Amino acid sequence: MNVLWRTLLVLARARRRLRREGPLDPNTVARMSIRVLPTDIDLLRHMNNGRYLSLFDLGRWDLLTRTGLLAAMTKQGWYAVVAAETITFRRSLELGQRFELETRLIGHDDRAVYLEHRALVRGEIYARAMIRARILRRTGGTVPHDELFAAVGRPEGLPDIEPWVHDWAAGSALPSTKRSAPSVWE
Repeated sequence: MNVLWRTLLVLARARRRLRREGPLDPNTVARMSIRVLPTDIDLLRHMNNGRYLSLFDLGRWDLLTRTGLLAAMTKQGWYAVVAAETITFRRSLELGQRFELETRLIGHDDRAVYLEHRALVRGEIYARAMIRARILRRTGGTVPHDELFAAVGRPEGLPDIEPWVHDWAAGSALPSTKRSAPSVWE
């Protein structure tokens, strides 16, 4: 439940910054400061591995809001869902520790947009996550990228996605929801 309150706080702050500072360029690395709360830790007294991804959601809300993409998507009746994510840990975050969350749009392909999140302490990466997200319609179906970019603008200057990101996306993909995906262990 605390992530819900944190999300509402992030949205309020991001809207206020959008009004004051204007929209961010979608290529910008968005940064926010977060403190590890007692509800974020596990029995080993460091931040629970699952909590990182929940807190990284806050970075996406901040980036989408401050770029103006969230308002444009809401107007169109669209929303983003995470299709795949992977996280790599380097060091543990401890109770009460403050860290910087960096979020950046790293590109897109014909079906998804890709983002990267980093948790940093004094400029050092403690954890990094790669996110593959799809844009869906509230009425059903996927929003094609030409329609998405016509509505929200195409970010100029996005670098090409590194080949390993495409390999990761393909290697971690599950069958379409229109196909069967039985659980068979070999």
